[in-house]
Amino acid sequence: MPTVFSMIINRDLPGRFVYEDDDVVAFLTIEPMTQGHTLVVPRAEVDNWQELDPELFNKVMAVSQKIGRAVCTAFDAPRAGVIIAGLEVPHLHVHVFPARNLSDFGFAGVDRNPSPESLDEAQAKIIAALG
Repeated sequence: MPTVFSMIINRDLPGRFVYEDDDVVAFLTIEPMTQGHTLVVPRAEVDNWQELDPELFNKVMAVSQKIGRAVCTAFDAPRAGVIIAGLEVPHLHVHVFPARNLSDFGFAGVDRNPSPESLDEAQAKIIAALG
């Protein structure tokens, strides 16, 4: 059975995409730690980041870096946080989000009910920052 991320990638479930190529996609999470919290996900269903082909892992991280620059620009943040937790969905995903302080690095404080307008605004800002 495909993961929820594969279903989003395949457009079987909705997603707010900000980036995609043949190997990697990036879309907003529905439970952001900060506005602009984006997931960078390989199209390949690999659960554990240590098991990913090194070339594809490097590409995932290069896209994460690009998204990190974009969220800093889009949300006037001094840093972009990066977390690979891998416990919520068995499909590698890198959390990239605007960060202003250490309290932004916490899954306990996620917004479990962000407004569609807030997500739409974040998507538009990140796409604009990516140019």
